[in-house]
Amino acid sequence: MDSSRRKFLHLAGMAAVTASLGTRPEAEAAEGPSAQGSAATSPEAIPMRPFGKTGVKVSAIGVGGFHIGKPEDEKVGIRIIQEALDAGINFMDNAWDYHKGRSEEIMGKALEDRRDKAFLMTKVCTHGRGKDVAMKQLEDSLRRLRTDHLDLWQIHEVVYPNDPELHFKKDGVVEALTLAKKQGKVRFVGFTGHKHPDLHLEMLKHGYPFDAVQMPLNVFDGSFRSFEQRVLPEVLRRKMAPLGMKSLSGNAEPVKKGVVTVQEALRYAMSLPVAVTISGMDSLEVLQQNLAIARGFKPMTKQEMAALRERVAPLAADGRYELFKSTMVYEGNEGREQHGFPPQGQMQG
Repeated sequence: MDSSRRKFLHLAGMAAVTASLGTRPEAEAAEGPSAQGSAATSPEAIPMRPFGKTGVKVSAIGVGGFHIGKPEDEKVGIRIIQEALDAGINFMDNAWDYHKGRSEEIMGKALEDRRDKAFLMTKVCTHGRGKDVAMKQLEDSLRRLRTDHLDLWQIHEVVYPNDPELHFKKDGVVEALTLAKKQGKVRFVGFTGHKHPDLHLEMLKHGYPFDAVQMPLNVFDGSFRSFEQRVLPEVLRRKMAPLGMKSLSGNAEPVKKGVVTVQEALRYAMSLPVAVTISGMDSLEVLQQNLAIARGFKPMTKQEMAALRERVAPLAADGRYELFKSTMVYEGNEGREQHGFPPQGQMQG
């Protein structure tokens, strides 16, 4: 057993002792980030925020795993990850099926000699298949990421109407989350999705002790099938860690069309009471752009956020900038196959 694994198991044991004594870490007593996010402690610092009630802190902005696999040269992805770590970003997002495992492989190479600096998350992509498939995918992810444990393992893409039922069935993926935690291969667990707030709420109704919940949170979301209004408060009430994604609507179309600036969109998302805003970065230029916003971060005021929501509301209400909620354009091929739909490109809408 290597030193990182021993350290992880030691901390887990200490946490169990603390819980048995009825005491809690200082961060656990908090309700989460303040309503307007958290400001940086210095002009160059990336803010660190509580990861729910765990006592762990993560960077207010995180590196999205899908975009790491987009550049043809894997060295670009490796440099993005390593420069992000050096700048103070510790949250690393990924998924078993991103670019057929390439994103995890690139991230594994980038983290090989600096695993202890990263809060490492990846997602399990069973899409209705059972615990055994999930545990096999976990071993795949650990091998690709060159680590013996994950900081966070999440169910990917809760986007189909029957997903909650499939995930919680006997021998389903939720049982795999519990087993992986018991085995010490995973510290925390959660689920993700971008489709409809009702699906997130249905997952939460089961009462399972998720540590984190990932959802789309951006300035357009407030006017269309809003996760900010319906799911975020419930996640905070349960003292789970809210993770934001799609701050630029998943494809940056509103930025390209001049509806909002990158600064407005990312600042709005980071000003919400979330543990981290996960941002796709497929070039060093995008990383530097995001670092310029995150360093010395000053959250928007409530008035600024309301004014921006009101400004974009006429273009937000019909969902044109959040097609991931109303179409299948964003659904991954792994999930499409398991639910009987053709792959991306063969069916639109």
